[in-house]
Amino acid sequence: MALIDDLRTHHDEITQIRRDLHAHPELCFHEVRTADVVAQRLTEWGIPIVRGLGTTGVVGIVKAGSSERAVGLRADMDALPMTEFNTFEHASRHPGRMHACGHDGHTAMLLAAAKHLATQRNFDGTVYLIFQPAEEGGGGAREMIKDGLLQRCPMDAVFGMHNWPGLPAGDLAVCRGPAMASSNEFKITIRGKGSHAALPHNGIDPVPVACQMVQAFQTIVTRNKKPTDAAVISVTMIHTGEATNVVPDQCVIEGTVRTFTIPVLDMIEQRMGEIARHTAAAFGATVDFEFVRNYPPTINHDAEADFVRSVMQEVVGAERTHEFDPTMGAEDFSYFLLERPGAYFVIGNGEGDHRGAYSDATHGLGPCTLHNPHYDFNDALIPTGAALWVRLAERWLAPR
Repeated sequence: MALIDDLRTHHDEITQIRRDLHAHPELCFHEVRTADVVAQRLTEWGIPIVRGLGTTGVVGIVKAGSSERAVGLRADMDALPMTEFNTFEHASRHPGRMHACGHDGHTAMLLAAAKHLATQRNFDGTVYLIFQPAEEGGGGAREMIKDGLLQRCPMDAVFGMHNWPGLPAGDLAVCRGPAMASSNEFKITIRGKGSHAALPHNGIDPVPVACQMVQAFQTIVTRNKKPTDAAVISVTMIHTGEATNVVPDQCVIEGTVRTFTIPVLDMIEQRMGEIARHTAAAFGATVDFEFVRNYPPTINHDAEADFVRSVMQEVVGAERTHEFDPTMGAEDFSYFLLERPGAYFVIGNGEGDHRGAYSDATHGLGPCTLHNPHYDFNDALIPTGAALWVRLAERWLAPR
């Protein structure tokens, strides 16, 4: 493994920063303290910063040489609205807020890389260190772009990294093409006519309408798209009724749709709307159909994914560099990849053993997964993740 000596030297310092961020989680667009910590450290290391993009975003700017070439490295900063169950010293001090996805670790790894890059400057061009708010549903990447990130910090390519529980700690993985799916939500309100449950002929029952819709939606996945095109329609909520002897007036169905391509998403939205409207009409009911598109699919550019793979092999070796298995989870790094070439990749967070005495069966089966109340980022990854960032920037901006 070709790690960097000073990253090992500063490991304890960066670990303390990471654990401080973990103890003080902040939700999307409210990462005020987190942004202050990042800005303070970058300034101490002589790195000019831009603040306020996407509300609380921070961008560090490290220049060397005379080239106009530039690369962006992105870490997300926000936490999740959930209560932490861990009891170690650096557990969240704020009930209902938790770093359960490792964004504290992502921030720490990029800070470690920033310190090294600012000290050594072994490249020719500009490295933009993007500390992004609001990945967890707020679309912080989109908001930073709207606020002029790519105009104020013109970069030729952009890269993002996430920790990945279950992948051996410190192993790395990347893929060409789709890495994460689009994330979309639907809400369907079926309006019938309430009646006494003993006299259903006097009303229009929305419940069997909902049952028909839920079953029919799955035929979109199995019969309306090519079997090789991935898609998931998940009905996750059905709300109706207040009493056992009353046929309700209405029924609300909600859930998510995930796809790897926009054409498949277009088709699913159209077919769901048609099924909802015609099924309701067949029962004499009416329907309101709402479909909200959140994050686009995260699609890696082939050349940049291949470049990342070569850097990974340099840092950890070919035997610890893997092909990433695309997931139906979503990532707002997708917005960056719509604007610039780049790639999104992962670093293994292990099985959860790093939590020591707190690594017990209470977190459920398998590894301590993302968005789990017992999750914690593995601090042992910091030198590896930071080394990957450093070598990626140095290789991309190698003198010509």
